[in-house]
Amino acid sequence: MTPLAERLRPTTLENYIGQTHLVGQGAVLRRMIDSGRIASFILWGPPGVGKTTLAKIIATRIEAPFYTLSAVSAGVKDVRDVIEKAKSNRFFNQHSPILFIDEIHRFSKSQQDSLLAAVETGDITLVGATTENPSFEVIRPLLSRCQVYVLQSLSKEELLQLLQRALTEDIVLKELPIEVRETEALLRYSGGDARKLLNILDIVTAPQDDAATPIVIDNALVTERLQQNPLAYDKDGEMHYDIISAFIKSIRGSDPDAALYWLARMIEGGEDPKFIARRLVISASEDIGLANPNALLIANAAFDAVAKIGWPEGRIPLAEATVYLANSPKSNSAYLGIDAALARVRETGNCPVPLHLRNAPTKLMKELGYHDGYVYPHDFPEHFHEQRYLPDELHDAKFWNPADNAQEEKQRERLNRLWKNRLW
Repeated sequence: MTPLAERLRPTTLENYIGQTHLVGQGAVLRRMIDSGRIASFILWGPPGVGKTTLAKIIATRIEAPFYTLSAVSAGVKDVRDVIEKAKSNRFFNQHSPILFIDEIHRFSKSQQDSLLAAVETGDITLVGATTENPSFEVIRPLLSRCQVYVLQSLSKEELLQLLQRALTEDIVLKELPIEVRETEALLRYSGGDARKLLNILDIVTAPQDDAATPIVIDNALVTERLQQNPLAYDKDGEMHYDIISAFIKSIRGSDPDAALYWLARMIEGGEDPKFIARRLVISASEDIGLANPNALLIANAAFDAVAKIGWPEGRIPLAEATVYLANSPKSNSAYLGIDAALARVRETGNCPVPLHLRNAPTKLMKELGYHDGYVYPHDFPEHFHEQRYLPDELHDAKFWNPADNAQEEKQRERLNRLWKNRLW
């Protein structure tokens, strides 16, 4: 029988649950759909939030031919064949055919290059779907021709709405004697993923020996059935996000054994090594930072090594970087500092640059006082001279607070010695 998730797949915006920031009344994608003028775009979000469904609904709504490719199995020839079919169809249709590419982040550079001309000329409207950051995985020329829309995990309320629809509208479930007593486990295991919720519902409502016996859904039943049907590591699913989260938290918590275990889980599950390496670079900056600046160098070196040597040897530099980062002292002072500065910028707007910090390449600028009074620090002992660098409105602002570690204590002492009127 067709899986519940497929039976319940919505075919109209009216039945589509979630992503109201994109398809609600007046939202950006809704306006585009209502106008009938669809530009190429990429849908970025976790699994099971409606990326493929939304693309099909749009094509149906504007009555455009719809082609689909999976980046897992399609090659450059497949892309070119579809584009040729789309071109031939364009003569008979008002709208450009929509080419939907699932997992577009898996396309190679040559495959993505083969899309450029057709997107540029409007022979196709490209709709891509990805669970990975397009900034890392989609080539810049293609990314510049597409808008990127971020889809969000479904909320608890949206999942409950989907659950109610499944129980009352699905041709199979509405005929079964189902009683829902508890939903906490259903929601927890679903993790904001609509498809996962429906798959779990399929499992817990599977036919029993006595069809007349009521099916009582509670937390115990959900947990028991899922233990009997263990979900393997899915590098495109919820486990992908759970395990990378455990990996990063183990590094942050200075537990090299746990970090290596979660690294091994990802390797055995077929995770993209570049994805792991990128997370190590982020962890080195976010969690270790100034407490050990070498951590970022090690993480970057691991990223480069993995890109050069691939699997299986790539596991070794990844493990080396993982252990090094886990064993390093931790600091998030730079991370907190930039977020504090960004918050102040959003609060205060564009404060003018002090005149003495501005360049004065023209006579008029010099006459207006640009650069006047600036002191060149290298002309003084310790290459330092106290002067004001912040805007007037923020003269007493403080964004960076040194963390409690040897490296930053040294930096704090130096700054407090140099700056007589400011303390860190």
